[in-house]
Amino acid sequence: MMKLQFTDRAIERLEEEQEGYLKLDYDIEDCGCVVNGVTQLVLDAEPLDFDIEIETNFRPVRVQKQYAVFFDENMKVDYLPKYHCFMLKSDNEILNPRMRYINRIS
Repeated sequence: MMKLQFTDRAIERLEEEQEGYLKLDYDIEDCGCVVNGVTQLVLDAEPLDFDIEIETNFRPVRVQKQYAVFFDENMKVDYLPKYHCFMLKSDNEILNPRMRYINRIS
């Protein structure tokens, strides 16, 4: 089972956001190949039918089922205030050192 832990800094940054569905999105647009996708954190108004929910210490996060293979079982999201972005990492690797946050609601 996939788990995602948010650091205190990440939670503090995301608590400012409005209600919606938080997603760990695997963006493949303009990447050329599915294995070259880029992760991003997205706030969306509605979940998609093919999203799965993963366990977190903050609030529910959804992932597109077909892209779950590109994520590690245990991951952590941190906020980097100096760069105004998030970092996604696991015990094995840094999945995205400067992960974008996109609010699709506002």
